[in-house]
Amino acid sequence: MKRPEKNSLRGRGRRPTAGILFCAACGLLCLLCWTSQAMAQWPRIAVSKDGTPISYEVFGSGEPTLVFVHGWSCDSRYFRMQVPLFSQKHRVIVLDLAGHGHSGASRQVYSMRSFGEDVRAVVEAEKGSNVILIGHSMGGSVIAEAARLMPGQVIGLIGVDTLNNIEYPLSRKEFEEMIAPLRKDFRQGTRAFVAPMLLPDADPALRDWILADMSSAPPSVALSAMEQMMNLYITGKAAKIFKDVSAPVVCVNADLWPVNTEANRKHMRSFDVIVIPKADHFLMMNRPADFNAALEKAVGMILEKSVKSCR
Repeated sequence: MKRPEKNSLRGRGRRPTAGILFCAACGLLCLLCWTSQAMAQWPRIAVSKDGTPISYEVFGSGEPTLVFVHGWSCDSRYFRMQVPLFSQKHRVIVLDLAGHGHSGASRQVYSMRSFGEDVRAVVEAEKGSNVILIGHSMGGSVIAEAARLMPGQVIGLIGVDTLNNIEYPLSRKEFEEMIAPLRKDFRQGTRAFVAPMLLPDADPALRDWILADMSSAPPSVALSAMEQMMNLYITGKAAKIFKDVSAPVVCVNADLWPVNTEANRKHMRSFDVIVIPKADHFLMMNRPADFNAALEKAVGMILEKSVKSCR
């Protein structure tokens, strides 16, 4: 009988076994890496002062921590064009305020103060001690309230197309006329309310999505938040909030509406504004490159002021 050659034994036994083990090890390694990455991206939950669960996500690392707060009838997705860039150098937190996105919606009244508590809950859950709050639209009032609640943790506020004039003289009659269409038919009223905030040459697909998304918000939440926010201007309390805010404020605004720098500086310890020409209310989505560059500059301005205040 002819003995099998050594090479044929090696080919039939050891090589396939080693190959299978190698492939299995690679597969396991890939699975572990994928699982680790997936777990790192899972949303988290913080509990606000009144027990409402607040959904949020954390990306990247590095100080200061940047906390993005969305506007009226929006959610954390509205900052999706900022997360990849800013999470390269900073810990970035995006959250859904109560009644928005994936957060709880059991409140009867959605005040700016209660939204500020939502932000504080998230910051404290992540042990934030060197924080810049970034708020779009209604989020400008929210981050001001949050800063009052966390004076030792917030080093600066950045408004996004907001805080144009915290002395704006809104009357009760003007407000009732403005909100009446939303109360009558929330979906159509919201579309008509938001449409002028978008420029005609805005990306059509994005424009359609924003109008559809915001008009699909829960009417009870949206109407309460609108009433609470506008009541601050009717009563003159919008300016008084900043009496207890020592952190510097920088806004990155579109040129749709004028900014009353003089009025703001009467009430804020420090106020500056960067205006992006030919931009609309959703400039962080419609003009992400220009907005991101301006936001980087605003963060730098906050850090510079923070260093000077420590000297």
